[in-house]
Amino acid sequence: MREGASGARLGRGEPTIDDVATAAGVSVATVSRALRGLPNVAPATRARVIEVAAALSYRPDPHAARLAAGRTTTVGMAVPSVHPWYFAQVVGGVERVLAPAGYDLLLYAVDGEDARRRFLAEAKPFRKRVDGLVVVDLRITDDEAADLAATGVRLVTIGRATPSFPSVTIDNVAGATAAVEHLVELGHRHIAFVGDVDDNPLGFAVPELRRSSYRAVLDRHGLTRVAAWEVGGRFSIQGGTDAGHELLALDPRPTAIFAASDEMAMGVLVAARELGLAVPGDLSVVGFDDHDAAGPLGLTTVRQLPLAHGAAAAGFLLDVIAGTADHLERWEAPTELIRRASTAPPRGAC
Repeated sequence: MREGASGARLGRGEPTIDDVATAAGVSVATVSRALRGLPNVAPATRARVIEVAAALSYRPDPHAARLAAGRTTTVGMAVPSVHPWYFAQVVGGVERVLAPAGYDLLLYAVDGEDARRRFLAEAKPFRKRVDGLVVVDLRITDDEAADLAATGVRLVTIGRATPSFPSVTIDNVAGATAAVEHLVELGHRHIAFVGDVDDNPLGFAVPELRRSSYRAVLDRHGLTRVAAWEVGGRFSIQGGTDAGHELLALDPRPTAIFAASDEMAMGVLVAARELGLAVPGDLSVVGFDDHDAAGPLGLTTVRQLPLAHGAAAAGFLLDVIAGTADHLERWEAPTELIRRASTAPPRGAC
């Protein structure tokens, strides 16, 4: 068994900070201060500690260093559900940034108004368990935001801009407008909408923003809005399938459908197939998201980048935790209409 210059024996597994302190003849606290470049360590002592640490091949544990600094190395994340594609992608984006930085992710399901209120009420106690919070599509009133800011909670929002906190958002109005304008430009005059608005216990902003944009485009072009052509789809494939059957059973039926998410749009495609309707020959369909399956299915859609949303939000939060954020960071991420095979002029259009 060989020995290092300090006389400490090597080869007994990963060396610890205690090993360095013993070999250097100083306290653990002195080793920590010396290796982190902090003041109040004599130059000769610092040199000795660095020499011993090198001889022992000791590498400080960043996780332990953060704990010593009063950090948990954990970030909490509140999402309505991890099942829809968008939320799963956002979580993945957050993890891509946090994991290399040495942070763990603790997920909280906030699936109703009671859960929302409870989560916000417990945000201050959460500070003992997490270094910061990422909140996705959760309604936070101005008063609630002020209370959270006053407690010193480190928080970043995705999907909504909230006073006092960094945020990542998209322009839902611009994205939905591009989708419906595309259908109008193709010559469609009977355009339906699929997307929950009335059944919205958490008060999500997205459904109403996308529906109001759909209505605004129809009004701008003088097209008739039919109440029966606005149907909820539960932001799921099954919900979109049910909505598609309901809309396509109408007389007259729409020649085009804008679904407020790709999963609902996929359900509409399923309903059209089950009814023997050709897409885009009998029906044009546009979604919103650019889901992983949208390309293979040939679905025209509005592309957003949820992985990038999550990564940006995590980066903002790490800046806040580190104290390096010198301003309130906000990013309105881009959207883009992606034209594919699910849209075409209606039959008989010139």
